[in-house]
Amino acid sequence: MVAILLCLAALPSMAFAQDHNGQATPAIAADHGRNGRVLHLSLNGGDRLSVLFAAPTSPRGTIVMLPGGAGDIGLEHDGRIRHGDNFVVRTLELWNRRGYAVLIPDTPDHANLRGHRASSAYARVVGGLVALAHQQGPGPVFLLGTSQGTVAAVNGAAHAPASSIAGVVLTESVSVMGGSRETVFSASPQDIGVSVLVVANRDDRCNVAPPTAARQIAAAMTASRDVHVLMVAGGATRSKRECGSLTPHGYFGIEDQVINAICNWLDAHA
Repeated sequence: MVAILLCLAALPSMAFAQDHNGQATPAIAADHGRNGRVLHLSLNGGDRLSVLFAAPTSPRGTIVMLPGGAGDIGLEHDGRIRHGDNFVVRTLELWNRRGYAVLIPDTPDHANLRGHRASSAYARVVGGLVALAHQQGPGPVFLLGTSQGTVAAVNGAAHAPASSIAGVVLTESVSVMGGSRETVFSASPQDIGVSVLVVANRDDRCNVAPPTAARQIAAAMTASRDVHVLMVAGGATRSKRECGSLTPHGYFGIEDQVINAICNWLDAHA
């Protein structure tokens, strides 16, 4: 597959400081909020990306969570979240209870990420998020994307420096071309060398994320020696849209079951 490289004016290249070893490290500042710490990742041009970091005591590792939809979670300076329905956002406390810290980015100036997650610019953003996660403490870092966020997770994993991430988790992956004009196949899945978990809900009715494509997605990860497909079932519907977060597409009503299964995989790779 050939990566789709788009010009993303709303997401400038990351600005990095240099540590004493000459390695690039993201410049950050922090506010303390209700849900955790709000970190600020510096971008070129003086812009900053707000990122929520929430961690238990002595985390087993950190998960960089990449939300679906437009990607805008409405993160306030005090840690409040205005758009919290997305699977990876509404479940952050459940991940903490299982021993994992979570790092969830907002979008710069509430930009819409649809159509931009497979770009080289956003691969750099994900790389900055991984570096930021490593700054918060020791332990492995994983990427986890859901729905449209799986495109960002694949892109980030495909361009991740060696040993920077321990694995990538894809949940309800966008595999059929829709309005965003990109899928996980647009983001160079063949270049991912780390362990991969592909999660699919048999009851997902989202037209761009058919569960039947899970094994095709796994087969595209040709550079990885450890790719696993996890099929789940169930979920309730509270949204009018089949691709909405409060449906089987977002594991609504079966969050505990799905998170426990994913964490068992994370534990084995941490």
